[in-house]
Amino acid sequence: MANPTPKPKQTTAIDHGVGSRIAFLRAANGLSQSALASALGVSFQQVQKYETGKNRVGAGRLQAIAERLGVPVSSFFEPEPEAAADSGPALLRVAGAVELLRAYNQIADDQMRRDVLSLVKSAARIGHTRSADEAASQASGASRNA
Repeated sequence: MANPTPKPKQTTAIDHGVGSRIAFLRAANGLSQSALASALGVSFQQVQKYETGKNRVGAGRLQAIAERLGVPVSSFFEPEPEAAADSGPALLRVAGAVELLRAYNQIADDQMRRDVLSLVKSAARIGHTRSADEAASQASGASRNA
């Protein structure tokens, strides 16, 4: 009886998770796929395949990616907080969050940083209050129409 030909190694959920973390950290560092690819000596298509989990990332390549992105290799394997939508990587996926952090990081004056933080917190409170008022208005309008 002949031995069946072994199937090529399939990517796993872990490979997909590592790839999505590569994509997130690359974007957070302001790097394009082409820039990361160039730093690694691979094509940008290869970086795309890593990020989508279509190709596995070898240990040596993962170490090189971690060094280029300035993170420990372990950061590619850390679980994301499930219920903590207001913290960590999930929060940074909100449109504009990374740009806001970059701009904030460029402010050298400590007092100005505190002022900007106060401004953003005030804007968040106003936005929250408006949303609550609109929801209450819609609810009272719906009860009048019933």
